[in-house]
This record gives sequence, C-alpha cells and structure tokens, in this order.
Amino acid sequence: MVAPVRFELLAVDSGSAARSGLLHTPHGTVETPIFMPVGTQATVKGVVPDLLRAAGSRMLLANTYHLALRPGEAAVEQLGGLHRFMAWDGPILTDSGGFQVFSMSDRVTLSERGVAFRSHLDGSLLDLTPERAIAIQEALGSDVAMVLDHCPALPAEKAAIAEATDRTVRWARRCKEARSRPDQAVFGIVQGGAHADLRGECAERLVEIGFDGYAIGGVSVGESPEEIRKALDVSTPHLPSDQARYLMGVGRPQDVLDAIAAGVDMFDCVLPTRNGRNATCLTMQGTVRMRNAAHKTDPRPIEEGCDCLACSRFSRGYIRHLFLADEMLGPILASVHNLAFLHRLVSRAREAIRAGRYVQFRAETLEALGPSSVK
Repeated sequence: MVAPVRFELLAVDSGSAARSGLLHTPHGTVETPIFMPVGTQATVKGVVPDLLRAAGSRMLLANTYHLALRPGEAAVEQLGGLHRFMAWDGPILTDSGGFQVFSMSDRVTLSERGVAFRSHLDGSLLDLTPERAIAIQEALGSDVAMVLDHCPALPAEKAAIAEATDRTVRWARRCKEARSRPDQAVFGIVQGGAHADLRGECAERLVEIGFDGYAIGGVSVGESPEEIRKALDVSTPHLPSDQARYLMGVGRPQDVLDAIAAGVDMFDCVLPTRNGRNATCLTMQGTVRMRNAAHKTDPRPIEEGCDCLACSRFSRGYIRHLFLADEMLGPILASVHNLAFLHRLVSRAREAIRAGRYVQFRAETLEALGPSSVK
C-alpha cells in the first residue's frame, strides 16, 4: 500500500540538523519546514480561506474534541468531509483530543480505556478512547490524524510522567490497530516530559510500532525555551530521517527557529491569531502593540517590507483606530499580518537550509528579533 503521506528530504543544513523537504499528501504537496495555522473549530478565527492562502498558509490544523462536540463528526461527514466543510482544499491535520486531557483536566476522567470528557458546552459526556479518536478523525477526513496521547500537566514527578508515557505508547498501538482509511496518515506522539531516557524510549517504541510520521508532544504546557530545546534534542535523534517530524503547539518565532535547527519539519500554534485578536503584531524589529498611543497618526505599515493585506493597504494609525473602535477588521488584519510573518519566517528558513547557511540565518534573525522588545 502506498503511504497516504510521504516525506521527501531535499536538503540538510551543513552546520545543524535543520532540513528542508516536501510533504506529499492526498490534498497536495507542501514545502517544509511549514507552519500550520490552527483552525480549532474548522475555521482559523476571523480569516477566510482566501486570506489564509494569500498570507502563505498551505496546511491547517483542526481539533477533534471540539468538532466531535459541535457539530459532530457525522454532520461534517454528511456535508462532504472537513475539506469541503471549511472550504479548504489543501492538507489538513487533526489533533486527537490528547491536549485537552491537559488543558481541560478539571473536566476529565482518565483510565486505561481512554478519556471521559464533560463537555464545556452543556456538560454532556464525550467518551474518547484511542479507537474513538481515530474513528472521529476518519469521519472528518483529514490528511493526517494524530494518535490519542496522555499529555501530563507539568511539573510532575518522574514516575507520573513515566506512567503517562507508557500509556501514550499503549494507546498509540490501539490507534494504529483501529485505523481503516488508506488515504489518511496517522502520526505517533512522543511524550516523556524533560526526561531524556523517557523520551528516547518512547520514540523508539513508537518507531517499532510504525507510523506515517512522528510528533513531539508535551512541550507547550508551560516549559521554558531551554526545556523545549532539551526535549527536541533528546527526541529527534530517535526519529526516522525519512519521515516527517512535527512539534506540537509551538509558534513563538524564537522557538520555531530553535526547533528547525533541531530537525523539526512541522509546527502549529494559536499564537499568531490569538495575538492578532489582542492587537499584538509580530515584526522582525520586535513586538508591536497596536493600541499604543504612539501609533495614532503613524502612516507606516505594521512592518516595512511586508506585502500582506494589512501592510500593503493600511497604516498603523488606521489599524489602531479599528481596535479602539472595537471594529472586527482590526483583529482580522492583525491576524493576517502575524500569519504572513510566520510563513515568511519559515520560508526564509527553507531558503537558508538549501543554501547551507541556516546557522547564520538563525543567529541573524534572533539578534534582529531581540529578547522581548515591545513598541
């Protein structure tokens, strides 16, 4: 059987583990490294598909837990599957609901069988087993489905993290055994907290089971950048070089650059659109707060040289006005800019990798971004 998703390695940087390639999927081929905007409920908040395309988006992420609750995977399937449902003809990855085990822990009952959620909408029960997680994602029809994993809250004792890691592997095996769609890839997820031995063992056990790609999980739950780098350094060497590597839930520019240097191919995060809705814009000169009084009569774009819709047509002064007037166009334009910024960042990273100068590119970019400058 031909793999539903295939990773093609094109180049590896001469001074780091950074790599560039192609991810071939049933809904098209995308270049890696790639940043995937998050469309939790089958929509990237405030940004229609045409604007996503124009900003540089090529692959999106949607959320299994939320779509299972509303409108329900059966409704999505009856309406033609997730791609038609959200009018997106490019690749889509769906997460499994594993992150909600962490983020909604007060609504979760966890057992070896799976996870029972009390809906945040109406209190109804969602029984999510590894088999059910795969069935939901198969009904949604995404290109990449994620196994159900146990993402423990940190900090935690090593014994608790080891237990969650073991459960993640057992659930991953059940997910693989439950899959039935030949046109949908399934990715395993490496857990293990900050413990090198647990992450290494988890990765090796998942590779032994065999998946179409591998994700590094449990690194967006409050760790420091140093802890994220450590998790990457101890995980990626254990993963196959001829398959895609996906870092879940990371989108801060500095963290993306570090992860690319460690050999990661795929990223997702709500950061660009969440920041956009909160009037915070990413630029190569630091973070720009669009509500600041300094922008009241500023004729410049959010970022000089950016060709996104927001920067090519509107001034900082106008966008500030939109936010102060509580007009929905403000968050839309700021979100579009932030997405374009991250897509441009990874595009330049791809170019640097192919030229064998990623180490220099990363150093120059980190220096330009600064520690945490706000304007």
